[in-house]
Amino acid sequence: MKKVFAIIASLIIATLAFAGCGGNAGTSSSSSSAASSGAKTLKVGATAVPHAEILEKVKPILEKEGITLEIVEFNDYVQPNLALNDKELDANYFQHKPYLDNFISEHQDCKLVSAAGIHIEPMGVYSKKVKDLKDLKDGATVGVPNDPTNEGRSLLLLEKAGLLKLKEGVAEKATLQDIVDNPKHLKFQEVEAAQVPRTLEDVDAAVINSNFAMQVQLDPTKDSLFIEDSTSPYVNIIAVRDGDADRPEIQALIKALKSQEIKDFITEKYKGAVVAAF
Repeated sequence: MKKVFAIIASLIIATLAFAGCGGNAGTSSSSSSAASSGAKTLKVGATAVPHAEILEKVKPILEKEGITLEIVEFNDYVQPNLALNDKELDANYFQHKPYLDNFISEHQDCKLVSAAGIHIEPMGVYSKKVKDLKDLKDGATVGVPNDPTNEGRSLLLLEKAGLLKLKEGVAEKATLQDIVDNPKHLKFQEVEAAQVPRTLEDVDAAVINSNFAMQVQLDPTKDSLFIEDSTSPYVNIIAVRDGDADRPEIQALIKALKSQEIKDFITEKYKGAVVAAF
C-alpha cells in the first residue's frame, strides 16, 4: 500500500512540475487539447472589442472549412499569453508585436511567436476637460497605460502631439524617465491599459488604446483630440506557440481573417477606428 501511495505522489509531483509559463517545454505544441482530440476545434483568446467581434465574423467562414471556432474573451493583457503558453488556447488575438516581444523578454520560458499581422488600432488622446490639447493647463494630469510597451507608445504619441520631448533614440521603449522636455509640467497617472478610460473623469487627458476606448463608447475618430495615423507600426497579430504557425487550422484562421469579407467588415464597422493591415 505504501508503494502505491508513493507512486501516486510521484505522479502528482511530476504533473505539478509542468505548471507555469515554461511548463510545456519539451512537449510538442501540436498536442494541444484541440489537436489531441482529433476534432477540428480552434480555441482563440481575444479581448472583446474589436478582436472578439472580428472573430465572430470569422466563425461562419471557418465552419465552411469544417473548423469550429471557440472564442475565449479576456479583459487584460497578461492572461491570454499565459493561457496560450499553457495550451489552454490554440492562438490569441489581442496584442501587437512590440507588446509580445516585451512580454517574452519578461517571461522567457514562454515560447510564443507572431503568425500574422491583422489590423491596427490607432491609439488616441482623449479628454473630458478640454476640447484642444493646447488648452491643457500647466501641471495637468495625463493618464497613460502602465505596461512598458503601451506606455512607450503613449509617450511617443504625446511627443508627436507637441506636449513633450523624449530622449533621442528611445522610441517605443520610452519611459517617463526619458522625458527631457515637459513645457506644461504635465503629471502622469500610470494605470493598467484596460482601466485608463475609467480615469477620464479624474484626469485632464488620457491616452487610450482604441479597443478599450470603444468599450466605453468613445469613437476614436470623433472623440479623440489626437490620434495615431496609418503609419503606426503597432499591428495587432495572431500569436501562437512556437511551431504551431503552420498548423492547418491556424493557417485557415489567418486566411479567413485576411479575406476581403473581413476587410470590408472592419472598414464598415469601425470607420477608421480599426484599420486592416493587409
